Amino acid sequence: MFYGEFDYKLDEKGRLPIPPKFRNVFKDGIILTSIAESCITAYTVAEWKNISESLITDPLPTQKNRRLNRAIFASAFNTIIDAQGRVAIPAPLREYAQIAEDAVIVGANSYLEIWNKAMWEQEMATSRQEAWHAIESRQNNGK
Repeated sequence: MFYGEFDYKLDEKGRLPIPPKFRNVFKDGIILTSIAESCITAYTVAEWKNISESLITDPLPTQKNRRLNRAIFASAFNTIIDAQGRVAIPAPLREYAQIAEDAVIVGANSYLEIWNKAMWEQEMATSRQEAWHAIESRQNNGK
């Protein structure tokens, strides 16, 4: 389980430290992609395989599923954490997330999110406001 919020700076080569307490979990690699919002999502190889398997459809997938697969897998990069605990963030993902220097790594249960610091602050303010609505909705639906 990933949790917490960690502020870092990208170095001149676009590398970002992964929080020390999570590095061992990524020993087999780290999958970076741009799935939602304006952040980079980081998965363990095992979790990425789970996602992949959950999206397997019939031999002739619908247009909706083909588009979903393109959106998820075309922007994905398989990389490793170097000996100093850093991951090289590919340029297309840095551009997508608008990360030039200051970044925030956020634990999000089964994955990490990497945000532009200013955009994260806006997202967090919105998330805090909407969290109680989501909790109340789940309780009202018996979940």
